[in-house]
Amino acid sequence: MADIIGWTASAILLVTLVRQIIKQVKDGQQEGVSAWLFIGQATASALFIVYSVLLDNWVFIVTNSCILLTALVGQWLTRKKSREE
Repeated sequence: MADIIGWTASAILLVTLVRQIIKQVKDGQQEGVSAWLFIGQATASALFIVYSVLLDNWVFIVTNSCILLTALVGQWLTRKKSREE
């Protein structure tokens, strides 16, 4: 039961993050996105991945890996959109 709750929370969080990235790219809203937010999110996610591996917690390994991926993709899309403008 605990894993079901964890996976459900993970899915909700990831859908929310992906939706936000899509909205920012479509609307061209990059002003509020700082490099420090990206650096902090990516660093925290990487450290949480290590922590989760040490605990052998697959919910958090997968979730934090996906969060790190959304940070990288979001940063790449933001920079790409900036260059196009």
